Formats: sequence, structure tokens, C-alpha cells
Amino acid sequence: MTPDQIESAVAAAMPQAVEELRRLAAIPSVAFPGHPEEPVYAAAAMVEDLLRSTGLARVQQVPVEGSFPAVYGETPAPPGAPTVLLYAHYDVQPAGDPAAWRTPPFEPTLIDGQLFGRGTADDKSGIISHITALRAFQGRLPVGVKVIIEGQEEYAGERLEAFVERNPELLRADAIVVADTGNPRIGDPAVTTSLRGMAAFTIEVRTLREPVHSGSFGGAAPDALAALMRMLTSLHDDNGDIRVPGLPRGTFLGQGPAEEEFRKTAGVLDGVSLVGSGSLADRLWSSYAITVTGLDVPTVSGAINAVQPATRARVTVRVPPAGDPKTTVNAVVEFLRQVTPWGVQVSFGDFTVGSGFQADSGGKARSALNRAMERAFGRPPRDVGAGGSIPLVNTLLKQFPAAEILLFGAEDEDAAIHAPNERVDLDELRRTATAEALFLQELSRPSALGV
Repeated sequence: MTPDQIESAVAAAMPQAVEELRRLAAIPSVAFPGHPEEPVYAAAAMVEDLLRSTGLARVQQVPVEGSFPAVYGETPAPPGAPTVLLYAHYDVQPAGDPAAWRTPPFEPTLIDGQLFGRGTADDKSGIISHITALRAFQGRLPVGVKVIIEGQEEYAGERLEAFVERNPELLRADAIVVADTGNPRIGDPAVTTSLRGMAAFTIEVRTLREPVHSGSFGGAAPDALAALMRMLTSLHDDNGDIRVPGLPRGTFLGQGPAEEEFRKTAGVLDGVSLVGSGSLADRLWSSYAITVTGLDVPTVSGAINAVQPATRARVTVRVPPAGDPKTTVNAVVEFLRQVTPWGVQVSFGDFTVGSGFQADSGGKARSALNRAMERAFGRPPRDVGAGGSIPLVNTLLKQFPAAEILLFGAEDEDAAIHAPNERVDLDELRRTATAEALFLQELSRPSALGV
């Protein structure tokens, strides 16, 4: 197919793509414990139907131990052509407080060319990008294609990592497209070349057998909440830089966001300073970051006059691509032990770790993607980092060291993934699907393969 034909085919497929994204995003496929499992299985079934509609030779759900099923599809490569693995996930983050949404989170709503709803961007847009790109070829794919769509990336995604390690031949490919990132801004093409890793744990502090009256005992009885707050605030200095030994700032060689742009995207209030030192690219993509993501305390509305006997917090650490998550979490835990006040009892548990990723400078597949994205977006892509983590990527790199791993997608920085009012821009979705289809065609050319 010519580039013009591919662009026309994707454009013609967009009404169907939008309707399917609307239906898929209406399924509350939250794979977190405590949420209904039936919608997760319903999303898997719909993804299976969507993959079958592309004309792939083989499509099936495959069990993943301890997790929800992945959906797998494949079509063998024509003689001499490479094979591309396409990845996305059909599970989504919990919606959170419905009152924080301008539209119902699981009733996808189209407003001014943007589709709002949980999962419309992360990562059901990635699924629809793959589906639309494959449909452009009407079953006559120029390369071999394998597709893996998992169902528990947002919670405990390491279960698919174990699946990959046990089934390497099923997923072996020459190039891997991970459609779970996006551009800094709509229409600003970028390829994500680095990901931070992640470590997380829960800390619990105990001081008393039970709550005691703050009037009768306050001032002498040790408050578990006060102890934990002292420990957590000690993790950073007054400037917001990390105080834990062995976690130095890193350097990102590419261009990061401008401060004004970042403040707007992050929603930083007027007069509030950013934290940390170094460039924004350094802080966001190549340095450690420690965030308290949860705290068990009495609510203000339910407060009573009592000294708290126990409290817990969830701590998440983002790790630079070259950092070791296990060493990192050990350093943070040891630091917290050292700053524990008053001899309080402290324990740690529920550990999670995932490695980061640093792409090579680029090879034949990246060159093909550059040409495809330049055609789809009107300018060549630039390299960017991502502060978030996709632990599976590092597993793919270890299993298939010769494969080029390419991260791009329709999740621009304003898409509000993991937050209220998540949305995907439909023009961005079209350009992303077009770029992927053009990439598959470009990769099949002899000049792209060096033959």
C-alpha cells in the first residue's frame, strides 16, 4: 500500500474506531482487588473480538497465572519480512471520587473532538490504535504481527513479566511497539526513550495498645501519626531534594518541558513553587522521586479527641532507568529506620519493584518509525523520557535483546491519565494509528531492513 492509501484507510476507519473505543471505555475493567471481576473479563472478551476483526490468522485468550487473561493474536511474517510485537493493556485505574469528574467516568462523553472517560487514553487508546492500524491492510499485512493485550498492568503488572519469561517464543519479535505512552503535547510527535523504574512499600507505625484521650494523655503519650509524619517529612530537605543517601540526581540529555508549560499541565497553583533541583527533564525523567501515595488517618469529619495508636502510609519511589529498584527501596527503608523517633515500633511490607528502561540510540526500526511519524504528524519525532514506569518493558529487553523497543501512543501530557477527567484527543488517536500503520509498511521495505 502507498502512504496515501494507508492514510485514507485509517481516516475512513475512524468513525468505527471511535465507537469501539467508546464501548470499550464504558466497561469498568478495574483489575484492582476489591473491584468486580466480571467487567475485566468482559473487556478481555471485547478485545478478543476486536482482534479477530483485523483478520489476524490466530486470536485467543491466554491464561496468565495469578492474573486476568491476556489476549493474543498473530499472523506469520511474509518471506524475508520482520515480525513486530504490539502491546497494550485493557485494564484501567480506579475512577476515584465521581464528584471530581465533569462527566461520568464510565460513560465516555465526546466533547469538542475529545473523548472523556476512564481508560479512553490509558490504555484503551493503545488498543484501538493497534486495531485501526491493522485494519488498514485488510488482512494483507506487510510484516509478521504478534499482539499481546494484558489485563492487569495497572495493578501487579509483573505477572505478565513472568508469563513472558515462561513463553519467550510466543512473543519473540524483531521490533516491539508499546502503545502506553504519548506526546508532550497534541500534535508534537515524540518517542519515549527512557522510563523510570518503581519501588513501593507500606510502612506502619505503632505506639499504643489503643487510642487514648488527647486531653488526659496528650503531651506524654506518643502519637503514632506524629511519629510517622516526622519520618516521612525527613525524606526531603527544605528545597524538596531527596535526603536519602545513595540516591543522587541524574541528568537527561534531551529537552524537557518548559516550566510554564509544566506548571499548567500539572495544575500547580499560583505562588506555589516547584520542588527539587536541576532541570525539569532531570527531575522528571532521570532522578529519584519519593511520593507518599496513601495515608491511613482519621478523617477530619470523623476526628475524635484521641492520640493515635497506629497509622500506615504507602510510599512510592521512582527510580532512574539505570537504578536498581531493590537497592533503592532498601536504602529508603533503612533511612526511615534511622530517623524513627521515640523508639516507636515500625514495620514495612507489601513491597513492589519494577525496573526502568533506556532505549538504544536507534536502529532500523526506529528509523522506519521516524519516517512514519514525520508523515503522520508533519514533523519528525523527538526523544523524551517518562517519569512513569512500565516494568514489562525491561523484561522484554532482557528476553529479546536484539529487538528494538519503541514507545509511543495517543496519551499526551494533558490526557489526565490516572486522574479525574481522563480524555483522549481523537485527532491524536488518528495520527497515532496512521503512524503505526505507516511504520509497519516502512519496516517491510528492503531499504529499512538493510538488504
